[in-house]
Amino acid sequence: MPIPGGLNKPVDRTVTINRQLDHSAHKNSGRLFPLSILADNIRHAENIGSLFRLADALGIQHIYLGGESACPPNPKIRRTSRSTEKSVAYSQHDDAVELAKALQAKKLLLVALEISTQSLALSDPAFQQKIKGRELCLVLGSENTGVQNELLKLADISVHIPMQGQNSSMNVATAAAIACYEIIQKL
Repeated sequence: MPIPGGLNKPVDRTVTINRQLDHSAHKNSGRLFPLSILADNIRHAENIGSLFRLADALGIQHIYLGGESACPPNPKIRRTSRSTEKSVAYSQHDDAVELAKALQAKKLLLVALEISTQSLALSDPAFQQKIKGRELCLVLGSENTGVQNELLKLADISVHIPMQGQNSSMNVATAAAIACYEIIQKL
């Protein structure tokens, strides 16, 4: 008697095992998105290293290291970045506010990642409308004080990651990863 639902079909005995690929299996697409990062006063070298690794992984064009941000060459940056600081474009700038003005003069849209009185959630459709077809620079602030007020005032848009827990902030590199991934999906 046949089993209902086609269960009497022959069983395929070949088994495919899910396994992790080694690094040599990865193919670099070389794709860069119209997105840069301005890291202002991010002093922990491990966070800067994580930003380099993020930029390499997601195809971010440039990292601008402003103010007191840690800067290569630095063994902690190299270790955390897995040496991606050698392949990701970056530059160091003493004054992040002047840099931000120069980027705006080049028609880059400054997007501050900070919970503020006027910030939009990353998922807000109004944010997607504002960034469509634009070249962006995501502004990140210090681990302790966030985006400085002068940069917040200059920003064309402020965005935040909706937080569900008791804390109102997260690690800057973690927040940057979430924001960059979300932004790239909207470009």
